[in-house]
Amino acid sequence: MASNETMQQTFLKDSNSYLSTSTIIALCVFFTLLIACIIIGHLLEESRWANETITALFLGLCAGAIVLLVSHGHSSKFLAFSEDLFFLYLLPPIIFNAGFQVKKKNFFKNITIIVMFGIFGTIISFCLISVGAFLLIKRIGITSLNTEAYLAIGAVLSSTDSVCTLQVLNQDDTPFLYSAVFGEGVVNDATSIVLFNAVQSINFDNVNGTIAYKLLGEFLYLFVTSTALGVVDGLLSAWIIKTLYFGRHSTDREVALMMLMAYLSYMLAELFNLSGILTVFFCGIVMSHYTWHNVTESSRITTKHAFATISFIAETFIFLYVGMDALDIDKWRASKASAATSISVSATLFALLMIGRAAFVFPITNILNCVRKRDAPKIEFKQQFIMWWAGLIRGAVTMALAYNQYVVAVQDSKQDAALMLTSTIIVVLFTTVVFGSITKHLIEVVLLRHPKPHVSDATDIPSLEDLRLLFIENGESSEQGEERRPPKKSSLQLLIAHPTTTIHYLWRKFDDRFMRPYFGGRGFVPFVPGSPTGAAEEISETQT
Repeated sequence: MASNETMQQTFLKDSNSYLSTSTIIALCVFFTLLIACIIIGHLLEESRWANETITALFLGLCAGAIVLLVSHGHSSKFLAFSEDLFFLYLLPPIIFNAGFQVKKKNFFKNITIIVMFGIFGTIISFCLISVGAFLLIKRIGITSLNTEAYLAIGAVLSSTDSVCTLQVLNQDDTPFLYSAVFGEGVVNDATSIVLFNAVQSINFDNVNGTIAYKLLGEFLYLFVTSTALGVVDGLLSAWIIKTLYFGRHSTDREVALMMLMAYLSYMLAELFNLSGILTVFFCGIVMSHYTWHNVTESSRITTKHAFATISFIAETFIFLYVGMDALDIDKWRASKASAATSISVSATLFALLMIGRAAFVFPITNILNCVRKRDAPKIEFKQQFIMWWAGLIRGAVTMALAYNQYVVAVQDSKQDAALMLTSTIIVVLFTTVVFGSITKHLIEVVLLRHPKPHVSDATDIPSLEDLRLLFIENGESSEQGEERRPPKKSSLQLLIAHPTTTIHYLWRKFDDRFMRPYFGGRGFVPFVPGSPTGAAEEISETQT
């Protein structure tokens, strides 16, 4: 009897600790702040100087300051935030929704500049920031950082914030910038994380001349395998839903299967030590191309808004925490650095960030201008400047990688690691608030106040129908009934002359002939004319 009472008391004690008052208060405060962010963000929808990201940061800073005052300078933490929480629960829905909602036509239309910026540009920025940090940080007095730490600094600061960037760009006013910066941001985040994982996986005890080749090999392996895993998972979900057609019995099963398959792709990537962000992004693209068209009308509407809502809440939660955690007094005390030293390190990192981005934005855009045809519109210097400026914003991924790199060292009371973490926080706050608030106004002043006649981004060739005519074999009769035998251009010649549209045309042929019969896609489930998704499909068909 006594033992039963002891067990009951232990159970009640554990239950009370699980539902502790402090945890409930913290959750209530977070939910209140999330609601406030949504309301204030709605009121500031048309503002050129503020957005929901900046709102979340300021609310987080205010909440952290209030708790810091109430606790008499002890700690501003509401919840014990870990990078596992970020990478396993908050980041996957954000990246998946980015791939799921991306406008594939514009994304692949500008795929050249997106890949050049997102992959090669990130690698250039990574190298310059790492080398610059190695040369400059030591002069400030920080001497305990090793080679891995300097390379990690380059990977951390090379990651842009596509979330905040898209909030300051408008798809209708600046379609090219929106597509290019959005695509670069997503690929950049994936590339930065792949680089970060590659740096952490290499043994730097025996550094030799082959380390660059090892980094490159590790990067290519993670990039290719992660992308392939995402594509396979997306195709598998499309095949399952098409074959079994769950919508005949329950649309709930369709929605649940899409969500679980998307999350499974990320977890499998983490299980195999691949890049989950790259895997779930391409899984989102494949699902939007095949799986989404295999489900019923109600499931399409549900999934589209559900993914966007979950992503929005996760983004807001992240920036709330960033704002609150910036005033965590423990990290600042652990660094034991003077204000001058902290400012010097932050200014150095920010200067390297600006130089690293300028080192690839302007050269790559000018190279692309040189290889374009004479009659094709060029990327003007004004556009180049906005692409450089908007890409300077750092956000959630940068914070997550910084925590992953430095939080253990901070807990071990390593001063230099704590200083690097706090300096990274300063850079994130400064770039998000300053560049995030100025970019909208800057775009209006630089690009929209005196707009030039806009030329479409599709500068490779005319239309797909014109391209199809280029593939017609010799001897086909013309409209006048006369026999024409123009020299037929090979696929290689068309690929060289019109690369983007030729690839699009060949992909459409391959997709219609080999992929859609097995994996479904547009047209598998008849849409209802006039319905939300039906109207969207009709518009999409007319555009393609």
